[in-house]
Amino acid sequence: MWAILGIIAIAAFMIWFEVPQLAKKKLKKEMVVFFTLLSIGVGLSIAQSLHVHIPNPLDLITFIFKPVSDAVFGLLE
Repeated sequence: MWAILGIIAIAAFMIWFEVPQLAKKKLKKEMVVFFTLLSIGVGLSIAQSLHVHIPNPLDLITFIFKPVSDAVFGLLE
């Protein structure tokens, strides 16, 4: 519970610190990217603090390219 509150507090501080500068310069696209990445980061951090299994992206890459690798090595033998 305290970890989640800490994550939200840090995210709120980051918003409080960054958004006024972005709004003053009228950087709307950068603000959208900032909120998107911050939301993903906060969501993953909260999930990790709740001990939810988060899959490793490398597992997907291995699943996709392992048959290709096996086929290439089979041709080279």
